[in-house]
Amino acid sequence: MATIFSKIISGELPAHKIAENDQFLAFLDINPLAKGHTLVIPKKETDYIFDVKDEEYVELWKFAKKVAKQIEAKIDCERIGVAVIGLEVAHAHIHLLPINNVSDINFARPKLELSQEELAEIAENIRA
Repeated sequence: MATIFSKIISGELPAHKIAENDQFLAFLDINPLAKGHTLVIPKKETDYIFDVKDEEYVELWKFAKKVAKQIEAKIDCERIGVAVIGLEVAHAHIHLLPINNVSDINFARPKLELSQEELAEIAENIRA
């Protein structure tokens, strides 16, 4: 069964894309913990990140690093935090979160409520 991320990849569902190549996609989380909260996914649907083939796994992290540097250059933050939880969507993904302290990456915190316009503006800023 196709995941919500597969539907984003295929264009069935919209997303605020940050970066994309033939293997990977980075887009803003629609329920972010912080402005610039980005998800990085392989386009090949794999449920569990540790089931991703070794070569693809390395390339996924290299892609995520490039995206993290883009975010860090455009979003005011101390660092880009990284989380891989793997329970929310059955499609491997990496969370990249602009953070200023450890509590900023607590997924139990309330999510931001951003409009589509705000998300589009953030995505455009990061891509620029």
